[in-house]
Amino acid sequence: MKVGLFDHIEDGARPLTTLFDERLRFAEAADAAGFYCLHLAEHHATPLNMVPVPGVFLGALARATKRMRLGPLVYLLPLYSPLRLIEEICMLDHLSYGRLDVGVGRGVSPYELKYHKVEHDDSRDIFFDAYQCLDTGLATDLLTYKGKHYVYENVPIALRPLQQPHPPFWYASSNEIGSTWAGEQGLHYVTLGPTPFAKTNIEAFKTAYAKRGAPAQPKAEFPGGIVVGVQRHIFVADTDAEAHRYAKPAMDAHLTNINWLRTKHGVSGAGSLVSRLNTPRGATYEDCLADGTAISGSPQTVRAEIERQVKELGVNYLLAYLFLGTMSLADALRSLQLFSAEVMPHLAKL
Repeated sequence: MKVGLFDHIEDGARPLTTLFDERLRFAEAADAAGFYCLHLAEHHATPLNMVPVPGVFLGALARATKRMRLGPLVYLLPLYSPLRLIEEICMLDHLSYGRLDVGVGRGVSPYELKYHKVEHDDSRDIFFDAYQCLDTGLATDLLTYKGKHYVYENVPIALRPLQQPHPPFWYASSNEIGSTWAGEQGLHYVTLGPTPFAKTNIEAFKTAYAKRGAPAQPKAEFPGGIVVGVQRHIFVADTDAEAHRYAKPAMDAHLTNINWLRTKHGVSGAGSLVSRLNTPRGATYEDCLADGTAISGSPQTVRAEIERQVKELGVNYLLAYLFLGTMSLADALRSLQLFSAEVMPHLAKL
């Protein structure tokens, strides 16, 4: 079992320069502690994400860290020119000395896509086309590709990635359709949501993957060469009470940011985000503790709950979300220290 980090780098109620500096310090500490990979989300026009151009921040992370792998989770492919993204991926792979992992997706929010003039109902088809073009272009020095949305003919690809044929692709899904597609493609995979909901998605992935039989790009450090992961918000302190002290305001602020665009546009009616995306989510910190999406307490409490969920879900990768909402850097670093020293060594044996 390996452990990675996930982050939106959301609005933290402090200057953006301070927020960025704190995240770089946190990444340096995570790198020293032995985390496997740091994954950045991509969102637009929302305080949920202060790095809507994740490649820029990944470039900084590439030089602030030495061992930990890095990557977007996910690049929203319908919002990119595949040709430009090929060049960005190649640059980041070299800046990180071959530590890049590339998550791809279509974008979960219809509002964010629509701001960029992409209709949500069209985004899956655009994503498939962009993914095939990206996969082709990263592995060649002369790109010819003809799809419904993207057409290139004899375009020189002057940049090539350090990892060959290209950095590994990941897919994050909150539904059975996307989970099945990821399994069919043999992509490294993570999901989220309440434990029963996540289990359904994981089973869909595993069923599709079993029919395929092999990963597209194996990772020897994972059983069978494939990543099967789940994301959890994790807060660790010396006592359960101390963890709850800082975790509740952090998680409640985070949930407000997650719902910011939904609130702005309204959540009722047939066209709302809630009705279109069947992803259950707790409304409060307490709800998230109850449904398993948040894990909080002393190292012993956190370890026991993670071990229980890992056994139930059958995952080999924990995507830990440790620094969120309005948390202070001091609380985040203390949580990281306790988690890495007193929880991670036990998870490595799972």
